[in-house]
Amino acid sequence: MNQWIALIALLPIVSVFFFLVLLKWPASRAMPLSLFVTILSAYFLWGTDGNVIAAAAINGAVTTFEILMIVFGAVLLLNTVKESGAIATIRQGFINISPDRRIQAIIIAWLFGAFIEGAAGFGTPAAIAAPLLVAIGFPAMAAVLVALIIQSTPVSFGAIGTPILVGVNSSLADQPIVTSALGNWEYTSYLYTIAANVGLLHSIIGMFIPLFMVSMLTRFFGKERSFRQGLAVWKFALFAGISFTIPYYLIAVFLGPEFPSLLGALIGMLIVIPAAKKGLFMPKKDEIFEFEDKEHWQEDWFGTLNNDPPVMTNRSNNISLIRAWAPYAFVAILLVLTRFSPEIKGFLTSPSVTVSVSNLFGTNIGIKTSPLYVPGAIFIAVSILTYFLHRMNLSSYKKAWSKSFNTTISAGVTLIFAVPMIKIFLNTQTDELASMPITLAEGLAHVVGPIWPMFAPIIGALGAFIAGSNTFSNMMFSIFQFGAAENIGLDVTQASYVVALQAIGGAAGNMICVHNVVAASATVGLRGKEGTLIRFALIPMSYYVLAGGAIGMAIISGGWNMWLFVYVFILMSYFMLIYYNKGKQPLQIENNQFSA
Repeated sequence: MNQWIALIALLPIVSVFFFLVLLKWPASRAMPLSLFVTILSAYFLWGTDGNVIAAAAINGAVTTFEILMIVFGAVLLLNTVKESGAIATIRQGFINISPDRRIQAIIIAWLFGAFIEGAAGFGTPAAIAAPLLVAIGFPAMAAVLVALIIQSTPVSFGAIGTPILVGVNSSLADQPIVTSALGNWEYTSYLYTIAANVGLLHSIIGMFIPLFMVSMLTRFFGKERSFRQGLAVWKFALFAGISFTIPYYLIAVFLGPEFPSLLGALIGMLIVIPAAKKGLFMPKKDEIFEFEDKEHWQEDWFGTLNNDPPVMTNRSNNISLIRAWAPYAFVAILLVLTRFSPEIKGFLTSPSVTVSVSNLFGTNIGIKTSPLYVPGAIFIAVSILTYFLHRMNLSSYKKAWSKSFNTTISAGVTLIFAVPMIKIFLNTQTDELASMPITLAEGLAHVVGPIWPMFAPIIGALGAFIAGSNTFSNMMFSIFQFGAAENIGLDVTQASYVVALQAIGGAAGNMICVHNVVAASATVGLRGKEGTLIRFALIPMSYYVLAGGAIGMAIISGGWNMWLFVYVFILMSYFMLIYYNKGKQPLQIENNQFSA
């Protein structure tokens, strides 16, 4: 492959990292410039037609609208329960389970977030979990970070299995290379084999994610700035990890890709919450982890939600725990109903309520959006229901709407540049060249050769970072991953693991994808810190893709082999990093730079 072609394909990604991560610019400044670089490189250097660029940009604008609906709805629901006084009851409920912030993060982000991911996907868990964590006392940056970290294990089976049933399936189905290799193996059975492999890989890697999450929480936001405080709850963190991942894997094997995240998280909550109430694996009273008082927080940690008056438990509108949680229960129920019921889904996506335009500017790119089916519509509907359920006064409810509009507008300034940039990058194919992401993947495969499975998750993560979605990453790269597996001599069963590695990498990439970071930050009013959050999230993301590659190589190689030791080495290296960073010197985040 021409090395200059690969370098041109890298320009849009390099521009994002350069402006956002290295120069530490806010996304509102970095993304317009990255969009400009992408348009110039696509048109002048890659040769993409101008009408294709324009159509992709409009497609991105429609996607931006859907993302902003989710942001607005999630923030509106949070502001509604705050104004009603229900958030005080919710906060007290968590204190009654445990006042320990590590335990609260595991229950809200890992378990409840995974359940919402299973029902809705597409960044919804972070949009719900992050503001909820802030409302009960977390710094905004800490809340967003833990919400992003759990955007990993549940993601491949999010939105009722969409990344597999739509992403992988649309890439592999009816492809001659696949049908020829399968022979008498029925395609649907093969797709379910891939899903089972995805469940296995995620379960092995993901059981440690709650421990990574709380360790990073204590390292970057605790008074002692120590990973060790996170490791102190290793029993509960692993218990919560296994309580989700074991049911998750079994469901992937026996029921298929629709249910692992949804039912696995529900089973996990039914196991973990009662165990926590009984004190099982819980920290001792003298080891409770709490954040410092706000006056000692670093300026970068604050979002606008942190500046709201503290929630009070003695409001005149005293709301029971059941009524306080009812809005989130309604959200979960409605998400499941609208995704599972063909009749309801058919109504919400019918032509009468769907905006659809095909072949924009004579291209094969179109736009299609069903606003009533977007999760944000459910959040808005539940917010209105909550107004009556919690017997709110009109002035408080108007205040919730006003604050939510202001938060959403601030996110829109960034997303209106970020998402079209992504769509243009994805649609850069010409008569002579494949799209930029496919060209990058082919270049890496050419370099690494026989050890391709070790690098397959990196391509999945790259796709999710670019596209902002595990589903889109799988759509782009699954057929490429299958072909790369065949090219290095793997059989069709081994190739199923390579495609599975694509899916787990695509899930891990959600931790650092720009529009997930921007959207989650917007829900808590955290502005200009996207680069910092991406640098934080690169730690668990890199663990995920490296561990996934090593496990994949071990399974494909068969028996006891050196790749098992590579996996153990990777795992131990990360935990040694955690253990030996004992906070001897506080971590400073000044002017968006850290030092230890």
